[in-house]
Amino acid sequence: MATNPTDTAAAGLLKVPGAQLYYEVRGEGSLIVLAGAPMDAAAFAPLAELLATDHTVLTTDPRGINRSRLDDPGQDSTPQLRADDLSRLIAHIDAGPAVAVGSSGGAVSVLALAQRRPDQVHTIIAHEPPLIELLDDREQLRAGTEDIVATYLAGEVTGAWKKFFAQANLTMPEPLIEQMFGGERDPQQVADERRWFAHEMRASTYWRPDPAALRAAPTRIVVGIGADSAGQLCDRTSRALARSLGTEPTAFPGGHTGFVETPDAFAARLRTVIRKG
Repeated sequence: MATNPTDTAAAGLLKVPGAQLYYEVRGEGSLIVLAGAPMDAAAFAPLAELLATDHTVLTTDPRGINRSRLDDPGQDSTPQLRADDLSRLIAHIDAGPAVAVGSSGGAVSVLALAQRRPDQVHTIIAHEPPLIELLDDREQLRAGTEDIVATYLAGEVTGAWKKFFAQANLTMPEPLIEQMFGGERDPQQVADERRWFAHEMRASTYWRPDPAALRAAPTRIVVGIGADSAGQLCDRTSRALARSLGTEPTAFPGGHTGFVETPDAFAARLRTVIRKG
């Protein structure tokens, strides 16, 4: 492993079937895995630093994103593949069983991990998984998703983002969307964005968990929602997941990306939730 000079992380690469995974490890103690999709390890770095004072913290770039390279760039990123990647990383660093915290598509990944390898995770915290198949209006949402993807692949980048934010019920002024996603942009950001639209969005949002298997597993399942996410699509999907598991959702500070917005408050809440287990 090579030391990352910007923080306390030690970075490594792990060869897995079809990909080479970039990962970072911080701290010592019981293992916490922080997983995003398509968010990479950098997005979790502030939260990971806070948790690493008394935990081993594992973060990674999901396959095909940023520093995690694919043998076949056209391969779709499914929850099952990402769950297998997390399983191999946990085994590789030999620090489990883990608390696995997933955000958005990463929440889908850790739910799939709980179904496939419950022996490796004693607690799953699935924060706002976009599981539209659990909703009554799933056919309309599927049609909207197909339109979003087609719009992006046709080259209408800002148009696709406007449709995405509208379907997610996220308020984003159009001038800001134009500023963020139009004009000159970082090539890696564009590559990761394109992969998400073309090869990941459908597989993550169309995945249907097995509530019976999750209820029967020894793994504790916590469904997280952002305190500021009321009425948004991922608030709805998270509440639907909690109902299917016979539990209540657990509130976390901020919105869909609260761990980025207020990592200190998010870390404090996360510690409380973990201790309750």
